Amino acid sequence: MNDPNEAYPTPPSATRTHTQGGFTISSRKLPILKAGPIDAMSARIGIPIPEMIFGDNLVSISHPRTGWSISFSAEPALDTVDKTGASGMLRVAYAGEWSSSREKASASAGISEVVRPFDWSYSCSYRGDEVKGGNGEGLGEVKEAPAGEGIPLELLKRRDPILFADEVVLYESELDDNGISVLSVKFRVMEQRMLVLCRLFMRLDNVLVRVRDTRVYVDFERELVIREYTAREDKFDNVKRNLYMSGLMPDAITVALRDSNQVAHLLPVVEHSLENAWLAQKS
Repeated sequence: MNDPNEAYPTPPSATRTHTQGGFTISSRKLPILKAGPIDAMSARIGIPIPEMIFGDNLVSISHPRTGWSISFSAEPALDTVDKTGASGMLRVAYAGEWSSSREKASASAGISEVVRPFDWSYSCSYRGDEVKGGNGEGLGEVKEAPAGEGIPLELLKRRDPILFADEVVLYESELDDNGISVLSVKFRVMEQRMLVLCRLFMRLDNVLVRVRDTRVYVDFERELVIREYTAREDKFDNVKRNLYMSGLMPDAITVALRDSNQVAHLLPVVEHSLENAWLAQKS
């Protein structure tokens, strides 16, 4: 009989690794966590955990020569969720019932003093976990466009052969049938460059739509890393109206509201930052 407190065994096939230039890219996909690990994570973070939590999933990029790396996983992402409600609580008709059910879940996890209200939409502001290189190599803010480079979108539009790619879900919640909140990471590796997209897509029906993107671009030849964070959001009704104005019929609008790729470009930008790191050997 399976022990709900034991982690799943990790088969060798769960982790895939590819080396390109001076970088190593890895992805790991495993089943949803069991009850024991979920309770332990909830106790560490201090808030209830989304219904679908892939706590062992991982995407990482490392630069072995310098020791620099960046990784994406569920627990540190959830740790960036607002635990105080200071950013403003989102309300729906069944918010009271939802809060009550999550409090019961907290009690079962042994959390006796969870700070409430917390952001129950699980809108994280996660940008990945960076480990700087041995000589301090790491991402730094690009304050002015001439001082650095943005992500070269035109190069990424080229039809270069994809050598390694994956899509990894970190967590997902249906917000008690009031919408969806999902955090996923996908990437593609070409011969000269790669791109990672870590995306939070949160749709709270009749209230709000959010997309928070962290993109990491790597130029293998120049050993240049660029990280761009963009947060977008708008009222639900505005998004529906803009989809209608684009020519979609009602049934198509319902489908589009479930697809972050169809709504992200319609949302106004509310936060943006750009960072880069040069890991090339200095002369």
